[in-house]
Amino acid sequence: MKKLIALVSLGIALAVSAPAFAGAQQDKMKACNADAKEQALKGDERKAFMKNCLKKDAALDTAAVPASQQNKMKSCSAEAKSKALKGQEHKDFMKSCLSA
Repeated sequence: MKKLIALVSLGIALAVSAPAFAGAQQDKMKACNADAKEQALKGDERKAFMKNCLKKDAALDTAAVPASQQNKMKSCSAEAKSKALKGQEHKDFMKSCLSA
């Protein structure tokens, strides 16, 4: 019974999140289609362009944000270490540094 409830919950969660992903993917597809049309691409050139365009957009969406946040964490942590901050001072500094 617990497995059934878990599966139903998972199904509902996926059904609710699917439209949001589909909307973002559709927006990317529309933008890439518009660019391909603007460049008057046809056939294999258009296919290659679309593949590259959709892949490039996906890579930027997933990779850019975490990497910059991770770099910010590293630089703030290094600065706190160089100032020899400990305990609450360290926490307060990290909070202000990351929010800047």
